[in-house]
Amino acid sequence: MPPRKDVKDPTAATKAALLEAARAEFAAYGVAGARVDRIADRAGVNKERIYGHFGSKEKLFDTVVAAALDEMAEAVAMPGDDPADYVSRLFDYYAAHPDVVRLMMWEALHYRSEDALLPGQERRVDKCRSKTVSLAAGLGREPDSAMARTLFTLIGMAMWPSAMPQLARITAGEDATTPEGREALRGHLMAFVRAAVRD
Repeated sequence: MPPRKDVKDPTAATKAALLEAARAEFAAYGVAGARVDRIADRAGVNKERIYGHFGSKEKLFDTVVAAALDEMAEAVAMPGDDPADYVSRLFDYYAAHPDVVRLMMWEALHYRSEDALLPGQERRVDKCRSKTVSLAAGLGREPDSAMARTLFTLIGMAMWPSAMPQLARITAGEDATTPEGREALRGHLMAFVRAAVRD
């Protein structure tokens, strides 16, 4: 007899609760500082469930980071013919999802070698390749390595203010992280990108 559709799968619910709790924990403390006890407590389950579902704290971290990157890729549309608008949309996404920025920074600091790729890495590489093609088509150029570097630069420009708010305050003044200051910075980035593309 098939399971009733109105009854939630307890295994899936537990896994979802663990992923949500782990995302907050890893964003705050990184993989080294995160504690499985705190993740389990926040999720309301026994910590043995973490090992049962994911194998280890490191594998749970990989799953969380991979999911965050996939969410971001789906949330922000292709660059198309307006790279300034693309930077603006990324800027807004990072500002609204600081946990994604922190997870990416922790992932870069913790570990990642050629032989330790995140789950689904090939899919993300293909997605970035598609974005390079989209950007190149929009600008009437070839989707070559130079265009891939341009895409990487645009992504970095959009992320930097959320990654380094203290540096924004030091260089652009204390109001740099206020709503008005962030809006001014977003406008500056868009103007900068338009000028760079024009040249």
